[in-house]
Amino acid sequence: MTTTDQKVVIEQLDEKEQQAILEKFDRESVTRQPVNKSVKWFIATIAIFYSLFHLFITFNPLPELIQRSAHVAIGLALVFLLYPARSSTSRQTISWSDWILASASLSSFLYLWIEYQDIVTTRGGIPNTLDIAFSIMTVILVIEGARRVMGWMLPILGMIFLAYPFISHFDWMPDRLLTRPFTVSDIFGQMYLKTEGLYSSAIGASVTFIFLFILFGAFLAKSGMGKLFNDLAMALAGHKQGGPAKVAVISSGFMGSINGTAVANVVGTGSFTIPLMKKIGYHKNFAGAVEASASVGGQILPPVMGASAFIMAETTGVSYGTIALAATLPALLYYLGVMAQVHFRAGRDNLKGVPKSDLPKVKEVLKERGHLLIPIIALVFFLFQSIPVSYAAVYTILLTIVVAAFKKTTRMGLKEILEALEDGAKQSLSVMAACALVGIIIGVVSLTSFGSVMTSSIMSIGAGSLFLTLFFTMIASMILGMGLPSIPAYIITATMAAPALANFDIPTLVAHMFVFYFGLFANITPPVALAAFAGAGIAGGDPMRTGFQALKLSLAGFIVPFLFVYNPAMLMIDTANVAVNAREFAFPAWTTIISICVTSIIGILALGAAVEGYFKTALPWFWRLFLGAGALCMIIPETITDIIGIFMVIIAISINIINAKKQNPKIELTI
Repeated sequence: MTTTDQKVVIEQLDEKEQQAILEKFDRESVTRQPVNKSVKWFIATIAIFYSLFHLFITFNPLPELIQRSAHVAIGLALVFLLYPARSSTSRQTISWSDWILASASLSSFLYLWIEYQDIVTTRGGIPNTLDIAFSIMTVILVIEGARRVMGWMLPILGMIFLAYPFISHFDWMPDRLLTRPFTVSDIFGQMYLKTEGLYSSAIGASVTFIFLFILFGAFLAKSGMGKLFNDLAMALAGHKQGGPAKVAVISSGFMGSINGTAVANVVGTGSFTIPLMKKIGYHKNFAGAVEASASVGGQILPPVMGASAFIMAETTGVSYGTIALAATLPALLYYLGVMAQVHFRAGRDNLKGVPKSDLPKVKEVLKERGHLLIPIIALVFFLFQSIPVSYAAVYTILLTIVVAAFKKTTRMGLKEILEALEDGAKQSLSVMAACALVGIIIGVVSLTSFGSVMTSSIMSIGAGSLFLTLFFTMIASMILGMGLPSIPAYIITATMAAPALANFDIPTLVAHMFVFYFGLFANITPPVALAAFAGAGIAGGDPMRTGFQALKLSLAGFIVPFLFVYNPAMLMIDTANVAVNAREFAFPAWTTIISICVTSIIGILALGAAVEGYFKTALPWFWRLFLGAGALCMIIPETITDIIGIFMVIIAISINIINAKKQNPKIELTI
């Protein structure tokens, strides 16, 4: 038994309990477990081949249409073999109809592969009858596959969009939505024979790097990275005031950045941190909300951002390094806001941490598993050296295998490597299905120019006001992002909502970061707050109350996007020296960056104290409002508001400290 294993032992959910909660709130966890060993090995073989295929095409790319259709076809075959049509269906056997659907999925690729030269040369992309038949079949398979993995929400949205070009020329349609008539050939040719439908840039991103980063996460998990983050967070923060909640924030933030799956992260890390939070006295709703907020926030945290940074780079044309740097301060402010509320709640309720003697030591944790950080450091280095993202992902996967071999406790043999290849393939299926279905939406938008309709509608409702346009774009992004993984949520919002902001001369990257934040936060915003509901399931709390508590904890995340639109210097962008649609950005003066950092940090801490009604002692309602107003003034990156805010914060905090010293003369000024 290792040194760190000898430390504190906390009651936590076993694997069956974790799986039950995952299946309740995360549809992609409801998979078959065939009892027939031959079937089980067959599925595992396809999954391993799927991973190896992506590693191969990284260095030996095929024509875009071919490799994207192969990605979808093999993925769909796995979906139909792994996911039952209904959750109530037996998960120990595979029905004959699902074998047929899996075979039909593979045939959609085989047909394109055989007919590819004819399609691109002889027919020039104009579909014949057989093309249309295969297109209709593939669209149906994608919709059904996505329904099995994700539930009904995204498939219904996809079907609504698919129906639009069939009816968009009818006289009874609103004038704004009227288009020319489209034939079946127009619609399904767009979906299947071009890279602007099912096989759009969304699937392109899934093929070239999303899959690889999910695979990278599977290898990290197999090497024991989750235990490293948990132990390191316990060693650093477990003994502090409200320590277990701070552990949840730190460990979930790191894991969320790498794996990009909020609900799975809540269940994986929350099965340990939530019981620990409850044990020291945090309310069950608050404990579930902390885990949900931290897990969702990981997807805005560099360097990986749940692979969303790479999608954003592909979509905007802005380099990864610029995006990672731009995302850093807002992400840190978000986590500081969560951490501040956790800290002040612990102070208000007098919640202590775990005794230091029961916790692992930082030195021991790093000695045992610290080498696992090397691949992540190497990944950042590769990316900032402008090595292609897909190459960097493969290099870090290989490096993870090598580095894990340094210690016996983390070493991966052939069995573990094959399991990681299998796990990575299975974990990628939800993103593949979502991106393929998003391709239907992208195809319709491209065919009908619906995106410009959406943009003009948001502009019209906003009545020419930047704030109102931002507000309605926020609402649209949250609705479009409801119940979706972060990557398809971003792709949809970037396609539908972000263009509305370009009319106000907002830089491309700023607009995309804005919609990305709010598409992501749909996961913790009732009524569809899947991450918060999963946290409530572990904690035994009320789902809606946990959702609203997570919303309150994430308050900084709802404020900061508005601020960086009004002052992009918060994203390290100097708008005075850059065009709106520029791909690279000039940096503001260091004095400006330092000023924004200092005032924003103080403002976020003050906002946390105001929300929780506590600093060194309880804050009466008047001083909470006063301190909150001062905090907002400081967060707004303007000189005059900073000056007003700092005076308001100093006054409120000083009076609070004086009152605290009257109650307890020995009180110390510590955060």
